[in-house]
Amino acid sequence: MAPSLGAVLRQARQVRRLSAVDAARSAGISGAYLSKLEHDAVKKPSPPVLLQLSEALAIPYGDLMRLCGYRVPGAEARSPVATVSAALFADVTDEEREELVKYLAWYRARHRSVLVADPGPRDPMAST
Repeated sequence: MAPSLGAVLRQARQVRRLSAVDAARSAGISGAYLSKLEHDAVKKPSPPVLLQLSEALAIPYGDLMRLCGYRVPGAEARSPVATVSAALFADVTDEEREELVKYLAWYRARHRSVLVADPGPRDPMAST
């Protein structure tokens, strides 16, 4: 499932260590409008606003357009999740990448152990 526009904008802003005020100012929009976008209160912002956000947050414009449901002529059909993720983490250093991989391995192992320890409710009819 593709992330929402709001989630992508918020994550991009956090990865870039920008406050909401700084990100809004950089994109040439109000802080209130950015807040509405990040909370998915605006379903389909205009292409010019998406272009400004793209430039301010270094997210590919076409990916933002596709996330909002706009058709992007001539663009290959790519997963918005993959391309947005790549853009968000394009400036990660090798050292940071290694730490992220270690953390992800730890997190997944922990999550699997929780699932094994507590598989959840069982269907009482399954054993009959």
